[in-house]
Amino acid sequence: MSGATQTRRQFGDGPLSRITSRVYILLVVELLLLLTTLPALLPLLLLGRDPSNLPLAALLLVPVGPAVSAALYALRHQRADLTDLHPARVFWRGYRANVLGVLRVWVPTLLWLTVLAVNLAYRGAVGLSSWWAVPLVLIGVGVTLCAANALVITSLFDFRTRDVLRLAAHFLVRTPAVTVGNGLLLAAAAGITAVFSEAVLMLLASIAALAYLRVGDPMIHLIRKEFTA
Repeated sequence: MSGATQTRRQFGDGPLSRITSRVYILLVVELLLLLTTLPALLPLLLLGRDPSNLPLAALLLVPVGPAVSAALYALRHQRADLTDLHPARVFWRGYRANVLGVLRVWVPTLLWLTVLAVNLAYRGAVGLSSWWAVPLVLIGVGVTLCAANALVITSLFDFRTRDVLRLAAHFLVRTPAVTVGNGLLLAAAAGITAVFSEAVLMLLASIAALAYLRVGDPMIHLIRKEFTA
């Protein structure tokens, strides 16, 4: 082994190099997330909080699904070797590979949540009793958590959409730690949005994506072990 190769490996394997590479990956992924979502999210920031804006808000959120999927793919597949960093290339590869599969999960999820939210906001006008708020919220939480699993699965594995949905629902019960973790991440995101704004959440997007990926690790491990060759 040559001295140059040894120097290269030592440079890429040290703790400072690993920390630097991970920070660089997060920064690049953050910039790409902003690039792929800002054209839609900027109008969202200007929308009022009136329930009548819910369908338009859902439409503006459509690009978020493929962007988050590409971020998950990049964070999962990019090596933390400072001498071999290509997070932008990996991000775009994941975006191209997963965009159609993600949209088949993401768009129906947004549609379901929009219908539930509109019915909840206007339950008096549509003749629903106040006690309907509880089942509507529970259904919304279930749909959201199932979609959270499905987004991770679609981003990292190549399954048919119906199999993705079956696995997503299966792992809601099979991996309760993942379900609870995703619930806590969603609650934290909602809290940041309520206390500060959507803009603050957008600036923390890559860190949130990394946390989302780490929470899903037990599910990812079981799928790779039991459902892939």
